[in-house]
Amino acid sequence: MIKKDYKRGQLAKEAGCNIETVRYYEKEGLLPDPPRSDKGYRLYQTEDLKRLSFIIRCRDLGFSIVEIRELLSLVDKHNYTCADINEITRTHIENVQRKITDLNNILTTLQDMAHKCDAGNSPDCPILDTLFENT
Repeated sequence: MIKKDYKRGQLAKEAGCNIETVRYYEKEGLLPDPPRSDKGYRLYQTEDLKRLSFIIRCRDLGFSIVEIRELLSLVDKHNYTCADINEITRTHIENVQRKITDLNNILTTLQDMAHKCDAGNSPDCPILDTLFENT
């Protein structure tokens, strides 16, 4: 494998994110502190790019920072089985399903409110009435 040094901006560009994203993942401890050049630039390696790409892909799939940290901890310790990763993924699937159910309930409620409104010029608005209701 060819060793390549990336400065933070180059790393972000290669991973398809912005510099602030890299800083955030460093602050969260998901990316290790890289060594620095003689001029003080952070120098990232190909492994850092792979790790950052992994984190971004996990985020794209809705994994939380806590879940990503758990996955990376298992990988870093080389102490996992496919069953371990599958369990984390299945728990995440359950969370996504709950969110989908919640969003569908929100959608139904919003559609019901909008359907009750005739969008007229009167200040009486069934949408506001519903929003002000005690539930």
